[in-house]
Amino acid sequence: MASSCRRPEHSAPPDLVSASVSRMIEIQTQMSERAVELLNLPEGQSCFLLDVGCGSGLSGDFLSEEGHLWVGVDISTAMLDVALDREVEGDLLLGDMGHGMPFRPGTFDGCISISALQWLCNADKKSHSPPKRLYTFFTTLYSSLSRGARAVFQLYPENSEQLELITTQAMRAGFSGGMVVDYPNSSKAKKFFLCLFAGVSGVLPRGLGSETSDKTVSNQVQYSGQRCRFKNMKGKSLKKGRDWIMEKKERRRRQGREVRADTKYTARQRRPHF
Repeated sequence: MASSCRRPEHSAPPDLVSASVSRMIEIQTQMSERAVELLNLPEGQSCFLLDVGCGSGLSGDFLSEEGHLWVGVDISTAMLDVALDREVEGDLLLGDMGHGMPFRPGTFDGCISISALQWLCNADKKSHSPPKRLYTFFTTLYSSLSRGARAVFQLYPENSEQLELITTQAMRAGFSGGMVVDYPNSSKAKKFFLCLFAGVSGVLPRGLGSETSDKTVSNQVQYSGQRCRFKNMKGKSLKKGRDWIMEKKERRRRQGREVRADTKYTARQRRPHF
């Protein structure tokens, strides 16, 4: 993950940075193509899709080429002006995703978002609360999607805590799903896609590059809305127990970190030293 000092969301609010950051069209198209693939849309059928953080409409161009209708939402007037000048085929809406999606229930067959979701983890104003803004976004997005639809977010998480914040608020809003990691062992090609299911749980897709990845490193991180962890541990400390330590180690393995192998001594309580 990139160093925090080089991340654009730390340099200025998104409406200012978006206008000055030049995106490579080829990379944007590739990520849009992958996001649409993860949506698992019906073949040969035109769908009505939402593009959150649409910018100048590069992702929308791919959606149009695939025969889909789309609506794009972005906070930057400058980027939307570029999209208008480019005469993109989708409808455009100026809006802050942290304020929620202003659409009727069940409007869209799916949603994609490229490199936008991590902005909600940043507090650009004193009134901004990242957890509240994420929850507002996810609850209104959940409502605007038809049941069984998917939402796919390509994002650049700053750290594991940010990933946990995002997924926690998504699950609170009613989504199920998880993180799909493409090329988990590559520092340059590695890509994170949050794949969410609205209303109906589905099978989480496999990340690309899984055939060459280490078998001990998972390129899928599964989440669910059920809070069943440690349900039989009433009266016991949740932290530092064997179950807690084993889960923490497994979570770190999924993140690609180096973790010591499990042995019979794992989480074994040591005798006090005198």
